[in-house]
Amino acid sequence: MTTAGETAAGRDTGAHVVVIGGGIAGLAAARFLVRGGARVTVLEGSPQVGGKLRVSEIAGLPVDEGAESMLARRPEGLDLVRDLGHGGDLVNPGTTSAAILSHGALRTMPAGQVMGVPTDLRALAASQVLSPAGLARVPLDLVLPETPRGADVSVADFVGARLGREVVDRLVEPLLGGVYAGRTEELSFESTLPAVATAARVHRSLIAAARGVREAAPKDAGPVFATLPDGLGTLPGLLAADVAASGGTIRTGTMVRELRRRPGGGWRLTLGPARDPEALDADGVVVAVPAAPAARLLSDDVPAAARELRRIEYASMAITTLAYATTAFPRAPRGSGYLVPAVEGREVKAVTFSSIKWPHLRGKAPDLIAVRCSIGRFGEEHTLQRADDDLKAAAMTELAATCGVSELPLDTRVTRWGGGLPQYTVGHADRVARIRAAVAGQPGLAVAGAAYDGLGVPACVATARAAAARVLEHLEGRGESSHGSDGADSERGRQAQGT
Repeated sequence: MTTAGETAAGRDTGAHVVVIGGGIAGLAAARFLVRGGARVTVLEGSPQVGGKLRVSEIAGLPVDEGAESMLARRPEGLDLVRDLGHGGDLVNPGTTSAAILSHGALRTMPAGQVMGVPTDLRALAASQVLSPAGLARVPLDLVLPETPRGADVSVADFVGARLGREVVDRLVEPLLGGVYAGRTEELSFESTLPAVATAARVHRSLIAAARGVREAAPKDAGPVFATLPDGLGTLPGLLAADVAASGGTIRTGTMVRELRRRPGGGWRLTLGPARDPEALDADGVVVAVPAAPAARLLSDDVPAAARELRRIEYASMAITTLAYATTAFPRAPRGSGYLVPAVEGREVKAVTFSSIKWPHLRGKAPDLIAVRCSIGRFGEEHTLQRADDDLKAAAMTELAATCGVSELPLDTRVTRWGGGLPQYTVGHADRVARIRAAVAGQPGLAVAGAAYDGLGVPACVATARAAAARVLEHLEGRGESSHGSDGADSERGRQAQGT
Protein backbone atom coordinates (compact mmCIF):
# COMPACT_ATOMS: atom_id res chain seq x y z
CA MET A 1 0.00 0.00 0.00
CA THR A 2 1.29 3.44 -0.86
CA THR A 3 1.64 5.68 2.19
CA ALA A 4 1.49 9.46 2.39
CA GLY A 5 5.22 9.59 2.88
CA GLU A 6 6.27 7.99 -0.42
CA THR A 7 7.93 10.07 -3.09
CA ALA A 8 6.31 11.28 -6.28
CA ALA A 9 8.52 8.81 -8.10
CA GLY A 10 6.51 6.03 -6.46
CA ARG A 11 3.37 4.47 -7.83
CA ASP A 12 1.16 6.90 -9.76
CA THR A 13 -2.43 6.34 -8.65
CA GLY A 14 -3.67 8.27 -11.69
CA ALA A 15 -6.30 9.76 -9.38
CA HIS A 16 -7.24 13.39 -8.91
CA VAL A 17 -7.51 14.64 -5.34
CA VAL A 18 -8.75 18.10 -4.38
CA VAL A 19 -7.61 19.73 -1.16
CA ILE A 20 -9.99 22.43 0.05
CA GLY A 21 -7.99 24.99 2.00
CA GLY A 22 -4.48 26.33 1.52
CA GLY A 23 -3.43 26.70 5.13
CA ILE A 24 -0.62 24.67 6.68
CA ALA A 25 -2.81 21.54 6.96
CA GLY A 26 -4.07 21.76 3.38
CA LEU A 27 -0.63 22.39 1.89
CA ALA A 28 0.93 19.59 3.93
CA ALA A 29 -1.85 17.22 2.86
CA ALA A 30 -1.24 18.21 -0.77
CA ARG A 31 2.44 17.43 -0.44
CA PHE A 32 1.78 14.01 1.10
CA LEU A 33 -0.75 13.26 -1.63
CA VAL A 34 1.61 14.28 -4.44
CA ARG A 35 4.33 12.14 -2.90
CA GLY A 36 1.81 9.31 -2.82
CA GLY A 37 1.29 9.54 -6.58
CA ALA A 38 -1.95 11.51 -6.81
CA ARG A 39 -2.69 14.47 -9.06
CA VAL A 40 -3.55 17.26 -6.65
CA THR A 41 -5.41 20.54 -6.87
CA VAL A 42 -5.42 22.89 -3.87
CA LEU A 43 -8.29 25.37 -3.72
CA GLU A 44 -7.83 28.41 -1.46
CA GLY A 45 -10.55 31.02 -1.17
CA SER A 46 -8.33 33.93 -0.10
CA PRO A 47 -5.80 35.68 -2.34
CA GLN A 48 -2.85 33.85 -0.79
CA VAL A 49 -2.03 30.53 0.84
CA GLY A 50 -0.86 30.18 4.41
CA GLY A 51 -3.93 30.55 6.55
CA LYS A 52 -2.87 31.82 9.97
CA LEU A 53 0.82 31.71 9.04
CA ARG A 54 1.89 35.02 7.58
CA VAL A 55 4.91 37.27 7.83
CA SER A 56 5.56 40.85 6.77
CA GLU A 57 8.11 43.52 7.51
CA ILE A 58 7.84 46.07 10.26
CA ALA A 59 10.54 48.74 10.28
CA GLY A 60 12.30 46.56 7.69
CA LEU A 61 12.32 43.50 9.98
CA PRO A 62 10.42 40.31 9.04
CA VAL A 63 8.08 39.59 11.96
CA ASP A 64 5.31 37.00 11.95
CA GLU A 65 1.73 38.21 11.98
CA GLY A 66 0.38 34.87 13.18
CA ALA A 67 2.10 31.94 14.88
CA GLU A 68 5.80 32.68 15.23
CA SER A 69 7.14 29.23 16.15
CA MET A 70 6.35 25.55 16.33
CA LEU A 71 6.97 22.96 18.99
CA ALA A 72 10.34 21.34 18.44
CA ARG A 73 9.51 18.40 20.70
CA ARG A 74 6.84 17.09 18.35
CA PRO A 75 8.49 15.71 15.21
CA GLU A 76 5.94 16.43 12.50
CA GLY A 77 6.72 20.11 11.92
CA LEU A 78 10.49 19.78 12.00
CA ASP A 79 10.38 16.66 9.83
CA LEU A 80 8.37 18.55 7.24
CA VAL A 81 10.86 21.43 7.16
CA ARG A 82 13.73 18.97 6.83
CA ASP A 83 11.97 17.10 4.03
CA LEU A 84 11.63 20.43 2.24
CA GLY A 85 15.42 20.81 2.43
CA HIS A 86 15.43 23.61 5.01
CA GLY A 87 16.32 21.73 8.17
CA GLY A 88 19.62 23.58 8.38
CA ASP A 89 17.79 26.92 8.40
CA LEU A 90 15.84 26.25 11.59
CA VAL A 91 16.57 28.61 14.48
CA ASN A 92 15.72 28.38 18.17
CA PRO A 93 14.89 31.00 20.80
CA GLY A 94 17.67 32.66 22.74
CA THR A 95 15.44 32.56 25.81
CA THR A 96 12.09 31.07 26.71
CA SER A 97 11.92 32.50 30.22
CA ALA A 98 8.65 34.35 30.65
CA ALA A 99 6.80 36.29 33.29
CA ILE A 100 3.20 36.66 34.46
CA LEU A 101 1.67 40.00 35.32
CA SER A 102 -0.06 39.19 38.58
CA HIS A 103 -1.35 41.47 41.32
CA GLY A 104 -0.16 44.46 39.34
CA ALA A 105 3.48 43.44 38.85
CA LEU A 106 5.56 41.21 36.60
CA ARG A 107 6.39 37.93 38.35
CA THR A 108 8.74 35.19 37.23
CA MET A 109 6.97 32.16 35.83
CA PRO A 110 7.25 29.44 38.52
CA ALA A 111 9.83 26.82 37.67
CA GLY A 112 8.53 23.31 37.10
CA GLN A 113 4.96 24.18 36.10
CA VAL A 114 3.18 22.15 33.42
CA MET A 115 0.79 24.47 31.56
CA GLY A 116 0.29 26.33 34.82
CA VAL A 117 -0.09 23.28 37.05
CA PRO A 118 2.66 23.62 39.68
CA THR A 119 5.06 20.83 40.61
CA ASP A 120 7.53 22.80 42.76
CA LEU A 121 5.78 24.48 45.68
CA ARG A 122 8.90 26.36 46.75
CA ALA A 123 9.28 27.87 43.29
CA LEU A 124 5.57 28.71 43.30
CA ALA A 125 5.91 30.57 46.58
CA ALA A 126 9.05 32.40 45.42
CA SER A 127 7.31 33.62 42.26
CA GLN A 128 4.69 35.56 44.26
CA VAL A 129 2.18 34.97 41.48
CA LEU A 130 -0.43 33.89 44.03
CA SER A 131 -1.71 35.71 47.08
CA PRO A 132 -0.84 34.21 50.50
CA ALA A 133 -4.35 32.71 50.71
CA GLY A 134 -4.11 31.29 47.21
CA LEU A 135 -0.69 29.82 47.92
CA ALA A 136 -1.90 28.22 51.16
CA ARG A 137 -4.73 26.49 49.27
CA VAL A 138 -2.47 24.67 46.80
CA PRO A 139 -0.93 21.97 49.09
CA LEU A 140 -4.40 20.71 50.04
CA ASP A 141 -4.30 18.88 46.71
CA LEU A 142 -1.82 16.47 48.25
CA VAL A 143 -4.30 15.32 50.93
CA LEU A 144 -7.73 15.84 49.35
CA PRO A 145 -9.65 12.72 48.31
CA GLU A 146 -9.93 11.90 44.64
CA THR A 147 -11.98 14.35 42.59
CA PRO A 148 -14.58 12.42 40.58
CA ARG A 149 -14.74 13.15 36.88
CA GLY A 150 -16.48 11.53 33.96
CA ALA A 151 -15.33 11.40 30.37
CA ASP A 152 -14.43 15.08 30.44
CA VAL A 153 -14.62 18.18 32.61
CA SER A 154 -13.72 21.83 32.27
CA VAL A 155 -10.22 22.98 33.16
CA ALA A 156 -11.58 25.40 35.74
CA ASP A 157 -13.70 22.78 37.46
CA PHE A 158 -11.01 20.13 37.82
CA VAL A 159 -7.93 22.26 38.44
CA GLY A 160 -9.94 24.56 40.72
CA ALA A 161 -11.17 21.61 42.79
CA ARG A 162 -7.65 20.32 43.26
CA LEU A 163 -5.53 23.49 43.56
CA GLY A 164 -7.91 26.37 44.15
CA ARG A 165 -9.31 29.08 41.92
CA GLU A 166 -6.23 31.31 42.04
CA VAL A 167 -4.09 28.71 40.28
CA VAL A 168 -6.73 28.56 37.56
CA ASP A 169 -6.99 32.33 37.19
CA ARG A 170 -3.34 33.35 37.53
CA LEU A 171 -1.40 30.41 36.11
CA VAL A 172 -3.46 28.04 33.98
CA GLU A 173 -5.74 30.61 32.32
CA PRO A 174 -2.98 32.88 30.95
CA LEU A 175 -1.03 29.92 29.57
CA LEU A 176 -4.07 28.37 27.90
CA GLY A 177 -5.17 31.84 26.83
CA GLY A 178 -1.98 32.16 24.84
CA VAL A 179 -2.92 29.03 22.87
CA TYR A 180 -6.70 29.10 22.60
CA ALA A 181 -7.71 32.63 23.73
CA GLY A 182 -10.43 30.68 25.53
CA ARG A 183 -12.04 30.53 28.95
CA THR A 184 -11.09 27.84 31.43
CA GLU A 185 -14.73 27.43 32.49
CA GLU A 186 -15.47 26.06 29.03
CA LEU A 187 -12.19 24.53 27.81
CA SER A 188 -11.83 20.75 27.97
CA PHE A 189 -9.37 19.40 30.52
CA GLU A 190 -8.89 16.24 28.44
CA SER A 191 -8.20 18.06 25.16
CA THR A 192 -6.24 21.13 26.27
CA LEU A 193 -4.09 19.45 28.94
CA PRO A 194 -4.02 15.89 27.59
CA ALA A 195 -0.80 14.69 29.24
CA VAL A 196 -1.81 16.04 32.64
CA ALA A 197 -5.36 14.74 32.25
CA THR A 198 -4.09 11.24 31.45
CA ALA A 199 -1.71 11.26 34.42
CA ALA A 200 -4.48 12.56 36.68
CA ARG A 201 -6.42 9.33 36.10
CA VAL A 202 -3.55 7.47 37.74
CA HIS A 203 -2.63 9.95 40.49
CA ARG A 204 -5.09 11.20 43.08
CA SER A 205 -3.07 14.43 43.43
CA LEU A 206 -2.91 16.82 40.46
CA ILE A 207 0.50 18.03 41.61
CA ALA A 208 1.73 14.43 41.58
CA ALA A 209 0.24 13.95 38.11
CA ALA A 210 2.09 17.02 36.78
CA ARG A 211 5.29 15.82 38.41
CA GLY A 212 4.85 12.51 36.64
CA VAL A 213 4.50 14.29 33.30
CA ARG A 214 7.71 16.24 33.92
CA GLU A 215 9.62 13.15 35.02
CA ALA A 216 8.51 11.27 31.91
CA ALA A 217 9.75 14.02 29.59
CA PRO A 218 13.14 13.38 27.97
CA LYS A 219 15.90 15.19 29.86
CA ASP A 220 17.90 15.99 26.70
CA ALA A 221 14.98 16.91 24.45
CA GLY A 222 16.65 20.10 23.23
CA PRO A 223 14.96 23.42 22.48
CA VAL A 224 11.20 23.67 22.98
CA PHE A 225 10.49 25.88 19.95
CA ALA A 226 11.85 26.46 16.46
CA THR A 227 11.16 28.79 13.55
CA LEU A 228 12.59 29.87 10.21
CA PRO A 229 14.97 32.85 9.91
CA ASP A 230 12.51 35.02 7.96
CA GLY A 231 9.55 33.93 10.02
CA LEU A 232 7.35 30.86 10.32
CA GLY A 233 5.09 32.61 7.83
CA THR A 234 7.55 31.62 5.10
CA LEU A 235 6.75 27.92 5.57
CA PRO A 236 3.53 27.96 3.48
CA GLY A 237 5.42 29.46 0.54
CA LEU A 238 8.04 26.73 0.75
CA LEU A 239 5.33 24.07 0.85
CA ALA A 240 3.38 25.59 -2.03
CA ALA A 241 6.49 25.82 -4.18
CA ASP A 242 7.30 22.17 -3.47
CA VAL A 243 3.76 21.04 -4.32
CA ALA A 244 3.82 23.01 -7.58
CA ALA A 245 7.27 21.68 -8.50
CA SER A 246 5.94 18.14 -7.98
CA GLY A 247 3.10 18.70 -10.42
CA GLY A 248 0.38 19.91 -8.06
CA THR A 249 -1.91 22.81 -8.91
CA ILE A 250 -2.62 25.60 -6.43
CA ARG A 251 -5.50 27.97 -7.10
CA THR A 252 -6.01 31.00 -4.85
CA GLY A 253 -9.05 33.25 -4.84
CA THR A 254 -11.16 30.16 -5.54
CA MET A 255 -14.05 29.61 -3.16
CA VAL A 256 -15.69 26.18 -2.97
CA ARG A 257 -19.43 26.69 -2.72
CA GLU A 258 -20.60 23.10 -2.70
CA LEU A 259 -19.27 19.56 -2.26
CA ARG A 260 -21.41 16.61 -3.32
CA ARG A 261 -20.86 12.90 -3.86
CA ARG A 262 -21.23 11.79 -7.48
CA PRO A 263 -23.62 8.87 -8.09
CA GLY A 264 -20.95 7.02 -10.06
CA GLY A 265 -18.28 7.53 -7.40
CA GLY A 266 -15.98 10.37 -6.50
CA TRP A 267 -16.92 13.96 -5.71
CA ARG A 268 -18.08 17.08 -7.50
CA LEU A 269 -17.12 20.53 -6.27
CA THR A 270 -18.90 23.71 -7.29
CA LEU A 271 -16.55 26.68 -7.40
CA GLY A 272 -16.78 30.40 -7.92
CA PRO A 273 -19.70 32.83 -7.95
CA ALA A 274 -23.29 31.71 -8.38
CA ARG A 275 -23.59 33.69 -11.60
CA ASP A 276 -20.68 31.83 -13.19
CA PRO A 277 -20.17 28.49 -11.41
CA GLU A 278 -17.51 25.96 -12.27
CA ALA A 279 -17.68 22.22 -11.60
CA LEU A 280 -14.58 20.26 -10.68
CA ASP A 281 -14.62 16.48 -10.27
CA ALA A 282 -12.30 14.55 -8.01
CA ASP A 283 -11.69 10.98 -6.88
CA GLY A 284 -10.82 12.12 -3.38
CA VAL A 285 -11.20 15.25 -1.28
CA VAL A 286 -9.44 16.56 1.82
CA VAL A 287 -11.42 19.26 3.61
CA ALA A 288 -8.83 21.42 5.38
CA VAL A 289 -10.80 24.52 6.30
CA PRO A 290 -12.14 25.74 9.68
CA ALA A 291 -15.17 24.10 11.25
CA ALA A 292 -17.89 26.45 9.98
CA PRO A 293 -17.04 26.25 6.25
CA ALA A 294 -16.33 22.52 6.65
CA ALA A 295 -19.82 22.07 8.12
CA ARG A 296 -21.34 23.95 5.19
CA LEU A 297 -19.54 21.77 2.65
CA LEU A 298 -20.42 18.51 4.39
CA SER A 299 -24.01 19.35 5.28
CA ASP A 300 -25.58 17.52 2.30
CA ASP A 301 -23.68 14.24 2.22
CA VAL A 302 -22.27 13.99 5.75
CA PRO A 303 -24.88 15.73 7.93
CA ALA A 304 -23.75 13.98 11.12
CA ALA A 305 -20.25 15.45 10.75
CA ALA A 306 -21.68 18.85 9.86
CA ARG A 307 -23.77 18.92 13.04
CA GLU A 308 -20.72 18.28 15.20
CA LEU A 309 -18.56 20.76 13.30
CA ARG A 310 -21.11 23.51 13.91
CA ARG A 311 -20.62 23.02 17.63
CA ILE A 312 -16.94 24.03 17.44
CA GLU A 313 -16.74 27.73 18.21
CA TYR A 314 -13.85 30.06 17.43
CA ALA A 315 -12.19 32.96 19.24
CA SER A 316 -11.05 36.11 17.48
CA MET A 317 -7.92 38.04 18.33
CA ALA A 318 -5.59 40.74 17.09
CA ILE A 319 -1.83 41.04 17.20
CA THR A 320 -0.45 44.56 17.42
CA THR A 321 3.22 44.66 16.49
CA LEU A 322 5.37 47.65 17.40
CA ALA A 323 8.97 48.42 16.49
CA TYR A 324 10.89 50.65 18.88
CA ALA A 325 14.39 52.02 18.97
CA THR A 326 16.29 50.16 21.68
CA THR A 327 16.77 53.50 23.43
CA ALA A 328 13.00 53.71 24.00
CA PHE A 329 13.32 51.10 26.75
CA PRO A 330 14.83 52.43 30.00
CA ARG A 331 16.33 48.95 30.36
CA ALA A 332 16.37 46.06 27.92
CA PRO A 333 13.49 43.63 28.47
CA ARG A 334 14.40 40.40 30.21
CA GLY A 335 12.95 37.16 29.00
CA SER A 336 10.80 36.37 25.99
CA GLY A 337 7.76 38.26 27.24
CA TYR A 338 4.90 37.99 29.69
CA LEU A 339 1.31 36.80 30.03
CA VAL A 340 -1.59 38.73 31.51
CA PRO A 341 -4.36 36.85 33.35
CA ALA A 342 -7.90 37.93 32.52
CA VAL A 343 -8.52 38.74 36.20
CA GLU A 344 -6.04 41.60 35.90
CA GLY A 345 -8.56 43.44 33.73
CA ARG A 346 -6.01 44.57 31.14
CA GLU A 347 -6.70 44.85 27.42
CA VAL A 348 -3.49 43.10 26.34
CA LYS A 349 -3.35 39.39 27.21
CA ALA A 350 0.23 38.61 26.15
CA VAL A 351 3.40 40.45 25.19
CA THR A 352 6.30 38.92 23.25
CA PHE A 353 9.63 40.70 22.95
CA SER A 354 10.38 39.16 19.58
CA SER A 355 13.83 40.73 19.21
CA ILE A 356 14.84 39.37 22.61
CA LYS A 357 13.30 35.93 22.12
CA TRP A 358 14.84 35.43 18.68
CA PRO A 359 18.55 36.34 18.46
CA HIS A 360 18.48 36.17 14.66
CA LEU A 361 16.04 39.10 14.65
CA ARG A 362 18.25 41.08 16.98
CA GLY A 363 21.18 40.32 14.71
CA LYS A 364 19.33 41.72 11.70
CA ALA A 365 18.42 44.97 13.48
CA PRO A 366 20.42 45.48 16.69
CA ASP A 367 19.03 49.00 17.13
CA LEU A 368 15.40 47.83 17.08
CA ILE A 369 13.15 45.95 19.47
CA ALA A 370 10.09 44.37 17.88
CA VAL A 371 7.21 43.66 20.29
CA ARG A 372 4.03 41.69 19.65
CA CYS A 373 0.98 42.41 21.83
CA SER A 374 -1.97 39.99 21.71
CA ILE A 375 -5.46 41.33 22.33
CA GLY A 376 -8.77 39.49 22.49
CA ARG A 377 -10.29 36.50 24.24
CA PHE A 378 -13.25 34.29 23.43
CA GLY A 379 -16.45 36.29 23.78
CA GLU A 380 -14.66 39.64 23.57
CA GLU A 381 -15.25 40.31 19.89
CA HIS A 382 -16.42 43.83 20.80
CA THR A 383 -12.87 44.61 21.89
CA LEU A 384 -11.65 43.94 18.36
CA GLN A 385 -14.27 46.08 16.68
CA ARG A 386 -12.30 49.19 17.58
CA ALA A 387 -10.10 51.05 15.11
CA ASP A 388 -6.49 50.06 14.54
CA ASP A 389 -5.32 53.22 16.28
CA ASP A 390 -7.19 52.20 19.43
CA LEU A 391 -5.52 48.79 19.46
CA LYS A 392 -2.12 50.40 18.92
CA ALA A 393 -2.82 52.79 21.79
CA ALA A 394 -3.74 49.86 24.06
CA ALA A 395 -0.44 48.16 23.24
CA MET A 396 1.58 51.33 23.79
CA THR A 397 -0.18 51.95 27.11
CA GLU A 398 0.64 48.42 28.23
CA LEU A 399 4.34 48.79 27.43
CA ALA A 400 4.47 52.18 29.12
CA ALA A 401 3.01 50.66 32.29
CA THR A 402 5.20 47.55 32.47
CA CYS A 403 8.42 48.60 30.72
CA GLY A 404 8.50 52.36 31.16
CA VAL A 405 8.43 53.01 27.41
CA SER A 406 7.56 56.68 26.84
CA GLU A 407 8.61 57.13 23.20
CA LEU A 408 6.42 56.49 20.18
CA PRO A 409 7.17 53.37 18.12
CA LEU A 410 9.01 53.73 14.83
CA ASP A 411 6.50 51.50 13.07
CA THR A 412 3.29 49.67 13.94
CA ARG A 413 1.07 46.98 12.47
CA VAL A 414 -2.30 45.53 13.46
CA THR A 415 -3.26 42.04 12.28
CA ARG A 416 -6.79 40.84 12.99
CA TRP A 417 -7.55 37.15 13.09
CA GLY A 418 -11.34 36.90 13.04
CA GLY A 419 -12.44 33.45 14.15
CA GLY A 420 -8.84 32.33 14.21
CA LEU A 421 -8.67 29.94 17.18
CA PRO A 422 -10.94 26.89 17.59
CA GLN A 423 -12.24 26.32 21.10
CA TYR A 424 -11.68 22.85 22.49
CA THR A 425 -14.64 22.92 24.86
CA VAL A 426 -15.76 20.11 27.18
CA GLY A 427 -16.46 16.98 25.14
CA HIS A 428 -14.20 18.01 22.27
CA ALA A 429 -12.50 14.63 21.86
CA ASP A 430 -15.82 12.80 21.58
CA ARG A 431 -17.06 15.45 19.15
CA VAL A 432 -14.02 14.91 16.93
CA ALA A 433 -14.47 11.14 17.14
CA ARG A 434 -18.05 11.49 15.88
CA ILE A 435 -16.92 13.76 13.04
CA ARG A 436 -14.30 11.26 11.94
CA ALA A 437 -16.69 8.33 12.25
CA ALA A 438 -19.18 10.08 9.98
CA VAL A 439 -16.50 11.04 7.45
CA ALA A 440 -15.12 7.49 7.49
CA GLY A 441 -18.38 6.33 5.92
CA GLN A 442 -17.65 8.41 2.81
CA PRO A 443 -15.01 6.82 0.53
CA GLY A 444 -12.24 9.14 -0.55
CA LEU A 445 -13.11 11.88 1.95
CA ALA A 446 -11.00 13.13 4.87
CA VAL A 447 -10.71 16.18 7.11
CA ALA A 448 -7.65 17.97 8.47
CA GLY A 449 -6.73 21.13 10.34
CA ALA A 450 -6.60 22.86 13.70
CA ALA A 451 -10.18 22.05 14.66
CA TYR A 452 -9.37 18.46 15.60
CA ASP A 453 -6.24 17.41 17.48
CA GLY A 454 -4.24 20.55 18.22
CA LEU A 455 -3.69 24.12 17.08
CA GLY A 456 0.06 24.07 16.47
CA VAL A 457 1.89 23.38 13.23
CA PRO A 458 3.00 19.83 14.21
CA ALA A 459 -0.57 18.84 15.13
CA CYS A 460 -1.94 20.27 11.88
CA VAL A 461 0.72 18.42 9.88
CA ALA A 462 -0.19 15.20 11.69
CA THR A 463 -3.85 15.58 10.69
CA ALA A 464 -2.74 16.29 7.12
CA ARG A 465 -0.65 13.13 6.96
CA ALA A 466 -3.49 11.03 8.34
CA ALA A 467 -5.99 12.57 5.91
CA ALA A 468 -3.70 12.00 2.92
CA ALA A 469 -3.05 8.40 3.96
CA ARG A 470 -6.77 7.74 4.25
CA VAL A 471 -7.50 9.11 0.78
CA LEU A 472 -4.57 7.28 -0.82
CA GLU A 473 -5.61 4.02 0.80
CA HIS A 474 -9.08 4.41 -0.67
CA LEU A 475 -7.73 5.22 -4.13
CA GLU A 476 -5.45 2.21 -4.19
CA GLY A 477 -8.18 0.01 -2.80
CA ARG A 478 -10.29 0.69 -5.87
CA GLY A 479 -7.76 -1.19 -7.96
CA GLU A 480 -8.33 1.09 -10.90
CA SER A 481 -7.11 4.32 -12.36
CA SER A 482 -8.77 7.65 -11.73
CA HIS A 483 -12.14 8.50 -13.18
CA GLY A 484 -11.93 12.10 -11.99
CA SER A 485 -11.37 15.30 -13.88
CA ASP A 486 -8.11 17.23 -13.62
CA GLY A 487 -9.65 20.67 -13.91
CA ALA A 488 -9.16 20.98 -17.66
CA ASP A 489 -12.36 18.96 -17.97
CA SER A 490 -14.32 21.27 -15.66
CA GLU A 491 -17.76 22.27 -16.70
CA ARG A 492 -19.20 25.76 -16.50
CA GLY A 493 -22.58 27.35 -16.09
CA ARG A 494 -25.63 25.25 -15.33
CA GLN A 495 -23.69 22.00 -15.84
CA ALA A 496 -22.11 22.69 -12.44
CA GLN A 497 -25.42 21.79 -10.86
CA GLY A 498 -25.62 18.40 -12.59
CA THR A 499 -25.16 15.04 -10.99
